Amino acid sequence: MVHRSALPDSPSLSFTRDQRLLGGDQFRAVFDAPDFRVSDRYILILARRNNLPQARLGLVVGRRRARRAVDRGAIKRRAREQFRLRQHALAGLDLIVLLRAPCPPDGGRSATPLLASLLDKLLAKRQQD
Repeated sequence: MVHRSALPDSPSLSFTRDQRLLGGDQFRAVFDAPDFRVSDRYILILARRNNLPQARLGLVVGRRRARRAVDRGAIKRRAREQFRLRQHALAGLDLIVLLRAPCPPDGGRSATPLLASLLDKLLAKRQQD
């Protein structure tokens, strides 16, 4: 079996510190003036253009929306995974994923298809712009 990193010209799918929104100023910039927003009943994604070669992700999963720490962690993990898989298509955007309603009691499993469809909608909106 050949590892993906051993293939020539294969883009990295890692999730590094440079791909995270760090600090209140970076979050505030996206919250104050988002260029794109997509949502459903449970999740809101805000996006703003940045002048960087990579996309950056910020997560807001509060205790009011997901009571158990294990559920909050699962939702964040699934959001990071969906971002990681689409990071090259999302390049040049700062994203905030916000849990807006109490999560279903499935431990975050239903978040994966929701996040995937919302990120696809975001990419479609970006292409139209």
